[in-house]
Amino acid sequence: MYSLKRVGDDAGDRGGMSTLLWEADGDIEFENSGRPRVGVAIRVGSIIGRTMCHQDWWQTSYITEIIEETENYIKFKTGNSVYEWRIV
Repeated sequence: MYSLKRVGDDAGDRGGMSTLLWEADGDIEFENSGRPRVGVAIRVGSIIGRTMCHQDWWQTSYITEIIEETENYIKFKTGNSVYEWRIV
């Protein structure tokens, strides 16, 4: 299980999916079970659809800086936010 929360308002999600996304040669590339790193966006949440009344996942914009990192925790910046990602 993974958790992703935006610092300040705790917006985000948690679930079994931690997928990295980035563009390479005009295509979107994916890495499942990924840890945040500079140059990628991250999507965390449910690997299956939930219901129409709840979001299935939360996705960031591209990561610009890693602020702090341990084995199960990474704090990072995107273009306009700071997030905390955890393995729970």
